[in-house]
Amino acid sequence: MTHTVLVTGVSRHIGARVASVLAADPGISRVIGVDTVPPPTLTRDGGVSLGRTEFVRVDLRSSDIAEVIEAADIDTVVHMSLVSAPSRSGGRTAMKEHNVIGTMQLLGACQRSAGVRRVVVRSTTAVYGSSPRDPAVFTEDLEPNVGGPVHGYAKDAAEVEGYVRGFARRRPDVTVSLLRFANFMGPGVDSPLTRYFTQPVQPTVFGFDPRLQFVHEDDAVEVLRRMATEDHPGTYNVAGAGVLLLSQCVRRAGRAPLPLFSPAFRALGDTVRRLGLVEYSPEQVRLMSYGRVVDTTRLELELGWRPKFSTGAAFDDYLRAHGLRPVGGAR
Repeated sequence: MTHTVLVTGVSRHIGARVASVLAADPGISRVIGVDTVPPPTLTRDGGVSLGRTEFVRVDLRSSDIAEVIEAADIDTVVHMSLVSAPSRSGGRTAMKEHNVIGTMQLLGACQRSAGVRRVVVRSTTAVYGSSPRDPAVFTEDLEPNVGGPVHGYAKDAAEVEGYVRGFARRRPDVTVSLLRFANFMGPGVDSPLTRYFTQPVQPTVFGFDPRLQFVHEDDAVEVLRRMATEDHPGTYNVAGAGVLLLSQCVRRAGRAPLPLFSPAFRALGDTVRRLGLVEYSPEQVRLMSYGRVVDTTRLELELGWRPKFSTGAAFDDYLRAHGLRPVGGAR
């Protein structure tokens, strides 16, 4: 039975929703939410109520997280605090320190704790990378091509996964669940990819039409809730059924595509990233060229459950929430 849960990253949307759902579970005694800044409060425009979640301001890069785990007698840790894009103030260096060093400190604290018996870590399908040599569908056992990710968020996530596997070997008595999520999609999701689809003109790579997968935020929260309250050790891909081509996404959003040759697309990405307009990281440029699709059979068999939203339905729900629709209203 789950008694006391620690949720990291509660100042961000998905982390706040996970903490809220767990706090509403009468079988859970306490939910401790940690982050470097307080979470947003319930607002009329869709803020998330954290219910009885207790917030503690902690920087995961410090040793304070160990004190929180011991003082609250934590038995389950849900690590949601990976940052997918650098902030304007801290930049890439601060992002890497938060993602990698913060995870190392958290896992070190879990390793020293006698009470922790379940650890759930949010990762990303970006660890597979995107290249012209990719398989049609990635399963959890396949390794990325060409040595794995070498940039940004994907590289951080790959390093984090290495530390998680090391922790699992050192603490075989702890149930460790590693979840590789496709890009989150839904009314409350704000990410580099969702911001891309709100631009009036959407640059694409000439000659490429990548396959994309999304996971609806409701399904992501449900998977995390199940993993936090049940024992499901292992690594799992999480994505909605089906795929969408980038051209289909652009049409559904009612936006105008702007095909650019690959060097021009990369140059545009560098420019808008420096201006802080949209985060066109090198890994996103590769995603927009080659796409990425993962197999979710292992998750469905393990949980006896599948996401309610397909990739297409998740994207449509995001479009409705933001008033985006095809020109003329037709698909």
